[in-house]
Amino acid sequence: MTTNARTVPAPRPDAPLLQVDDLHVRFRVRGRDVRAVNGLSYTLAAGETVAILGESGSGKSVAAQAVMGLLDSPPAHVDRGSVRLRGTELLGLPERRRRAYRGERISMIFQDASTALNPVFTVGDQLAEMYRVHRGLGRRAARDRAVELMERVRIPSAARRLGDHPHRFSGGMRQRVMIAMALALEPDVLIADEPTTALDVTVQAQIMRLLAALQDELAMGLVLITHDLGVVAGVGDRIVVMYAGSVAERSPVRDLYARPAHPYTRGLLASVPRLGSRGMPLVPIAGTPPDPAAPPSGCPFRPRCPRAEAVCAVEAPPLVTVAPGHDSACHFAGEVHGAGTV
Repeated sequence: MTTNARTVPAPRPDAPLLQVDDLHVRFRVRGRDVRAVNGLSYTLAAGETVAILGESGSGKSVAAQAVMGLLDSPPAHVDRGSVRLRGTELLGLPERRRRAYRGERISMIFQDASTALNPVFTVGDQLAEMYRVHRGLGRRAARDRAVELMERVRIPSAARRLGDHPHRFSGGMRQRVMIAMALALEPDVLIADEPTTALDVTVQAQIMRLLAALQDELAMGLVLITHDLGVVAGVGDRIVVMYAGSVAERSPVRDLYARPAHPYTRGLLASVPRLGSRGMPLVPIAGTPPDPAAPPSGCPFRPRCPRAEAVCAVEAPPLVTVAPGHDSACHFAGEVHGAGTV
């Protein structure tokens, strides 16, 4: 497949594949500002997987939709920040030009395939439309490409199933259809928003192996949004831990698992069952995430943090470097990273 150079400018080879800097997103709801994303920054290289991890409501999906340009405004407002794809600033582009990038250069797998796929149209129609609209192919050629795409994501009997509607597919197969749609135009960047939600562990593993294989084949950058620490450990290169819309910790995956520097990250790791720990109680994180419309003063994690002191109620902690490539937003990050336990 070839990229339509008439609609999307040529990339700058010296620029990072994707660079998100100081992204801030808020929603205006019933006269109140709800700050969903507060200063998210990360970079993504070709062939690399950056995982964005956090609880529900931490701002992961909102940030992804802001990067894709899919937020409705109002009520959403991107107050400041930068999203550059191969050096091209995407924020502020007219919608017509922004659409040229979606699918062509950056694409997204949505969290729930059962709602993301149109139940009225067949899977074949929905896949073939990508080629008719973006590549100008005729009906037969677009159908042939749709079959190839379904085979590529390992859907059995692809030609026969082209005429089936989404409800005729299992959850795992619907997710494969979503992956096929996202990869139809061979984008440089794929954002996968909880791609294994509601799937059993066997199907989860199949989907993640499929994504890894396609990523290697296309030299594609992958932004994986998840709350599953186990998934990240198997596929991630670097990880961004979000809490209450902010970056709590940012690190290479191995360093974060070996020496977490933020109390929230350490709490997440302590709450995950491990092999060989049968009969041992899990240690949950006390309390609940804060109301984004009324966040606590100082550090957003302070009300739940076992390490909190007076300074945590007064000053929001900056991101500090505790090791090469490893940053943490904690007043005591150096002590926690060096100690190995909270």
